[in-house]
Amino acid sequence: MSLEVQRFKEALRQHAEQKTVHIALWGDRLRLDYATLYAEVIYRQQRLRDEQVQVVALALDNGPELLLWDLAALFEGLACLTLPPFFTDAQRLHCLEQSRAELLVAEDGQEAALQAAGYQRQGEFWRRRFDGPSSMPPGTAKLTFTSGTTGTPKGVCLGAESLLRVARELEQASHSSNPRHHLALLPLGILLENLGCYATLYAGATLSLPSQKTLGIQGASGVDVPTLLGCLAERRAESLILVPQLLLLLVNAAEQRQFNPASLRFAAVGGAKVSLELLQRAQRLGLPVYEGYGLSECASVVCLNRPGAHRPGSVGQPLPHVRVHLAADGEVLIEGSQLLGYLGQTDTLDGWWHSGDIGEFDSDGYLYLKGRKKHQFVTSYGRNVNPEWVEAELTQRSHIAQAFVYGEALPRNHALLWPHRADCSDSQLAAAVAQANEALPDYAQVHHWTRLQQPFTPANGLLTANGRPRREAIVEHYRDLLCPHLHSEESSS
Repeated sequence: MSLEVQRFKEALRQHAEQKTVHIALWGDRLRLDYATLYAEVIYRQQRLRDEQVQVVALALDNGPELLLWDLAALFEGLACLTLPPFFTDAQRLHCLEQSRAELLVAEDGQEAALQAAGYQRQGEFWRRRFDGPSSMPPGTAKLTFTSGTTGTPKGVCLGAESLLRVARELEQASHSSNPRHHLALLPLGILLENLGCYATLYAGATLSLPSQKTLGIQGASGVDVPTLLGCLAERRAESLILVPQLLLLLVNAAEQRQFNPASLRFAAVGGAKVSLELLQRAQRLGLPVYEGYGLSECASVVCLNRPGAHRPGSVGQPLPHVRVHLAADGEVLIEGSQLLGYLGQTDTLDGWWHSGDIGEFDSDGYLYLKGRKKHQFVTSYGRNVNPEWVEAELTQRSHIAQAFVYGEALPRNHALLWPHRADCSDSQLAAAVAQANEALPDYAQVHHWTRLQQPFTPANGLLTANGRPRREAIVEHYRDLLCPHLHSEESSS
């Protein structure tokens, strides 16, 4: 057992002795104190030891059961894969095949898919035998799959030392705010939320783990707003981890007096660029929002704003466990807390990790992100534009749900827009575009826009399962609108 794992397990043991009746986990209905949590983890650890496996997969919704098995696998030194609920059946099967998960814990209702994948029910577990050697790097504690832009999940193998060091840094970053109740909004299949749960337990605080159904969250991006706001009002959590669209939802609700942020002490936001205007709206409402930056290959969080070290618009300063510097072309390079390797690849990893993100530091060491290096386009005037920067300004307004910006070799940039509501008028969309343009330099502004007839979705092949645009597919699909030789110089608005 590594030093970091020993430290984490000892922290939970001490909480079990000193906080015997303090609520540790709060699911949909079940509540467990720290003494019961520790006993349940030790029991499950022995269950996994008896099964004599190396890789465990969890196909469970958020809740105490999921975290208990996750912790048991961590302490037993097994590789653990938590399947994201928003992955398609084909993606989940791919993850199981690639990971060679011999044991799986799943909820009811998945029998047909698991049997088709070669798994057989044995008591509370599903088992499958794999022949041949594993392609997983030694020491893998967590296997996280990212669907990227192709939709085929890629396995990132991480060690316990890296994971738990990040969890400790997250706990320290929020320490001065002293949040005593964290509510997990994101699925634990998302590494950031998984580590946020570890950080909460490190602190000996209460961790709310309602199911995604109880939260009103469906798939990668569906949200039943009244259900979510009702759950937040009931739980009165003091810390949250948000993606930009959830932050926008809460800001909109707070502005309409449908959400009271008074109990919140610390809300981290990441996963995509956040517009400065949205952060300022949150600040005016008293939302304690701190933007951060990370990637799965570096065990999630790399930089984070925090109380006493906060600069809105930046993603914060690097956390103590990593070093960050910029390449000559502005690419963000990271050293420390790297992945052990990609599943099925034997490349040796050392030195600086090339993030693929473009950024710049200010004089005080705060990092500002400008978008993805590979997504950058060059206008016909020779100006480099990162579309995600522009898209963040568009989608974090009141009316625009989806935006795709294109300007390769064009004199003027073109945006494809999908509104939040069907009754949104073209004039409201035009006003939102004009508002976003005010925050952008002229070369990055949206000069033409088209209202889409249908949204980007995984079903039509224009969105990945975790909500990212498939850029090449979108350009191909809307070539008549976007390509220079067919593009009209008249505005589509």
